[in-house]
Amino acid sequence: MPLPASLRLSPRWTPYVLLSPFVILFFVFGLFPLVFSLYLAFQTWEPTSGLSAMQFVGLENFAFALEDEWFWKSLKNTGWLAVASGVPQHLVAIPLAVFIHTSFKRLRDGVIGAYFLPYITSTVAIAIMFSSLFSTDYGLVNLGLGSLFGTAPIDWLNDPDHIKPAIAIIVFWRYVGFNVVLYLAALQTIPKDLYEAATMDGAGRFQQFWYITLPSLKPMIFFGVTLSVIGGLQLFEEPFILTGGRGGSDQSGMTTAIYLYRMAFDFNDFGAASAMSWLLFFVVAALTWATNRAFAPKKHKARSA
Repeated sequence: MPLPASLRLSPRWTPYVLLSPFVILFFVFGLFPLVFSLYLAFQTWEPTSGLSAMQFVGLENFAFALEDEWFWKSLKNTGWLAVASGVPQHLVAIPLAVFIHTSFKRLRDGVIGAYFLPYITSTVAIAIMFSSLFSTDYGLVNLGLGSLFGTAPIDWLNDPDHIKPAIAIIVFWRYVGFNVVLYLAALQTIPKDLYEAATMDGAGRFQQFWYITLPSLKPMIFFGVTLSVIGGLQLFEEPFILTGGRGGSDQSGMTTAIYLYRMAFDFNDFGAASAMSWLLFFVVAALTWATNRAFAPKKHKARSA
């Protein structure tokens, strides 16, 4: 039975009605939290006292964050982990992707799936597994190191000097497969004619990799490095679970994201936490801009005769 004319939707409004679910969800769960956190960065507020307890403090939260030793230490920890886990990801993922692309034909999909599996595995499951592997007395890592090099057992998860390397290993293991998939997708777009012409000209595999593969992968390398920079500076789940949400001994595993969480939910200072989150945003934006500049094509000035 057709609807009455008064209930029919005009074709003019149909696109807006169809888009309305996304727009509503974006405003409620995307834009509103962003704007509210910016507003909260200039307030002092304890949520248990209600919204009426907010007091405007201007830039005091930002000044407190810039003078807070723990905030700076969390930034150093975050930068260390981002570099220690992010750089090896790409140094390993690029040649590994080239090897898979050239060596596997029928089994390629299975090999790619095996490397991509850690990325889609639950972070909690990964952290529990590596907690057992890094166990001081019964962990396979210490048993392997003891068998190969005769080293004494290392307290990976409690020693301030070893907790960051342990976290970096986990992050590297989890995300290297994701980068392999990215580079494999880019490798399939490189014309085979380039390699055939290079082979006819006598170029070896390393020369083809250096002069054809790497330049062709540059846009994807820029994309992957940008994702690594953003993800590394927002690192939260792995160190949070491994350190019990406290940052570990001497706060050596406390990233900035963990410190923001603790500032808000452990210390009940949502204003300072919001200010720190915006400072972290500016750091991420600055490093993303620097990455863009580093990968931007260089302009060569024409020489005058």
